[in-house]
Amino acid sequence: MVVRDGQRDARAAGPADGAADGPAESGRDGRRREPAAADEVAAKTDATLLNLRRGAGPLATAAVSSMDERLPWFGALAPEDRSWVGLVAQAGIAAFIDWYREVGRRRAARGRDGAGHGEAAGKDPGQSAEPQVSPDIFGTAPRELTRSVSLQQALELLRTVVDTVEAQVPGLAAPGDEQRLRESVLRYSREVAFAAARIYARAAEARGAWDARLEALVVDALLRGEADDVLRSRAAALGWAGSDQVTVVVGSTPGALYGGIGGGDARDVIGDVVAPLRRAVAAQGADALFGVQGDRMVVVLGHRTDPLDAARALAPHFGPGPVVTGPVMPALADAGRSARAALAGIVAARAWPASPRPVAADDLLPERMLSGDGLARRTLVDRVYRRLAEADPVLLETASAYLEQGRSVEAAARRLFVHPNTVRYRLRGVTKVTRWDPSDPREGFVLQVAIAAGRLADAPRDRDRG
Repeated sequence: MVVRDGQRDARAAGPADGAADGPAESGRDGRRREPAAADEVAAKTDATLLNLRRGAGPLATAAVSSMDERLPWFGALAPEDRSWVGLVAQAGIAAFIDWYREVGRRRAARGRDGAGHGEAAGKDPGQSAEPQVSPDIFGTAPRELTRSVSLQQALELLRTVVDTVEAQVPGLAAPGDEQRLRESVLRYSREVAFAAARIYARAAEARGAWDARLEALVVDALLRGEADDVLRSRAAALGWAGSDQVTVVVGSTPGALYGGIGGGDARDVIGDVVAPLRRAVAAQGADALFGVQGDRMVVVLGHRTDPLDAARALAPHFGPGPVVTGPVMPALADAGRSARAALAGIVAARAWPASPRPVAADDLLPERMLSGDGLARRTLVDRVYRRLAEADPVLLETASAYLEQGRSVEAAARRLFVHPNTVRYRLRGVTKVTRWDPSDPREGFVLQVAIAAGRLADAPRDRDRG
């Protein structure tokens, strides 16, 4: 009887303390893993997922309310943009739930696969091979939202959503799953931040490429003299503030960078060419539009007071060779005239190797005329020959005699049968009328070419009268 009772007691006691019905629980050496532990993790994940699905709507609402409270600029957004931000928050929370479910599924699968296979203790299998963040998070919002919300503001919105979800973790996580949920929120938010940065980077690249094409179109239209309201609106879209005075600067493209413009990275190379000039323009407080045309660079420069001062600051950033500035115009619509003069000047500047840098296109009138520029010829005739003839024909005769006699006052006086002081007096009159000094070697050359051009212009009429 006693034995039978003892046998019953032994059977009732079952296995000894520490034994298990299944495989033994893995110890600190990590050689074996209890499959029941993976099932327990999966059960906690399922319970947390159920809470997350139930609380997704209230979480999104609470996140938007936190944005209103914490971010003053959020309330200033247009209602449509606020609505898009709310949709993005909802999509982000829904995507996190799917991501967390996939993380839990992989964790449970790895836990089962690791039983009895000696997986290292303390290693969280969920931290390897994490699922990718869904790209559809930002797919609900239009691309134009990147213009209303900057990257910094987008990160502030993300931080607000993360803080809101973290504050709700105790009520959302299953008992014992709080730390795992909190870490998952942080890992997921990191990936979302990287995804947002990629989106803004792509938007910036696309916007930069579009701006570059638009800028090239505007500069090309100005060079052709096609100024209209559409051109002014496009220039305003590129940041042109409506400067009171405008000039066009033409020079060579930096040689070290020009070599790569014809290759596949032309847009990047052009950006490298223009970037130093943009910084120099910003330092001068000026407006500028840039056009890179092979080995030639054109800058439409605007300034409130004197764009030529800004042009002098830009000259070191051009490539080797002359830099020519067109005449100053009162508005962007008139920049075509300045551009034509500057382009003609850059062709003719090689005839004056000692020209200053930058040099005004009007200072290259003789060289421009010799290269076939009809506008330069007419300008010289009007500013020199006509003015002297209309002011006093004696001034024209004296200037011509002085220049033809090797710029000798005495020789000119003998030819004109006047006193040398009379010649000097008349030469001062020439300077006053034309703004060019006959005694200066360069300005005397300008006057001499202008007088010759004027005589040629009058020659057909002389023949007609004969």
